Amino acid sequence: MEFAFIPSPSRGVVHIGPIPLRGYAFCIIIGVFVAVWLGNKRWVARGGRPGTMADIAVWAVPFGLVGGRLYHVITDYQLYFSDGRDWVDAFKIWEGGLGIWGAIALGAVGAWIGCRRRGIPLPAYADAVAPGIAIAQAIGRWGNWFNQELYGKATDLPWAVKITSATDGRVPGTYHPTFLYESLWCIGVAVLVIWADRRFNLGHGRAFALYVASYCVGRFWIEYLRVDDAHHFLGLRLNNWTALGVFLLAVLYFVLSARSRPGREEVVEPGADDATESATATESSDSPEASADAEALDEAVGAPVPDLTKPAEDAKKV
Repeated sequence: MEFAFIPSPSRGVVHIGPIPLRGYAFCIIIGVFVAVWLGNKRWVARGGRPGTMADIAVWAVPFGLVGGRLYHVITDYQLYFSDGRDWVDAFKIWEGGLGIWGAIALGAVGAWIGCRRRGIPLPAYADAVAPGIAIAQAIGRWGNWFNQELYGKATDLPWAVKITSATDGRVPGTYHPTFLYESLWCIGVAVLVIWADRRFNLGHGRAFALYVASYCVGRFWIEYLRVDDAHHFLGLRLNNWTALGVFLLAVLYFVLSARSRPGREEVVEPGADDATESATATESSDSPEASADAEALDEAVGAPVPDLTKPAEDAKKV
């Protein structure tokens, strides 16, 4: 008997007039905005200029979406190019299907282009945006809930998700909500990276490497619970092998980077400090407090201070 479960939405799209608002796309968009917002705050705190994070995201986000879709289509090609399938569906990104591995890989290429145009080191940018990416993933995973996809094995736990759709081979029932597990794990990853970054003064891409490694740990065990079709090698799903390989690369980078370039970058964006000092000086010179200080200084050194409040006639007599 089912006493408690997480209900699935009856539909994954809401029409606002003629415009369809899809839950999957909405979660992705919200996640991107949160990542850019948090990344901007961290970038400014590291000495960068406000707005730089968004400027580079203009390159990184489209590349990331294309990379995520390409990874999904290539690794699950049978969903689009086998008999009875329509290859046009490969372009319907709003129906779900983004591989985080491809999104990060190609998104990094876009970020590199944006950083190169601004003269910014990519590792510094990656460190600033790392927790935001984790939170964006946490939000984006709820898109799978809207689409009733990527759930785990059958279970009667109180937090099981109830699947009601019978399309594409789904069997209605209650299953492990792997979207929820990964969402919570990603929030934990974001908290870990923020804490470690402050505690150990991470720099030169090590905060990003910590995000990648810790995410892979969670993704590895979550993959064990999923029951969707996937390619297997030596008893493990393809994403398990990918998570294991990426984890080892991230740890290797973290160790080698700590040895060769300890500490954090002193300058993350050329000219940012000069621009900040110039803006501060301009604001100070235009403020009433600055005028009062200048007047007090004149009095202290004995310079006469003209009384501009007297009528013009009195000024002529003097």
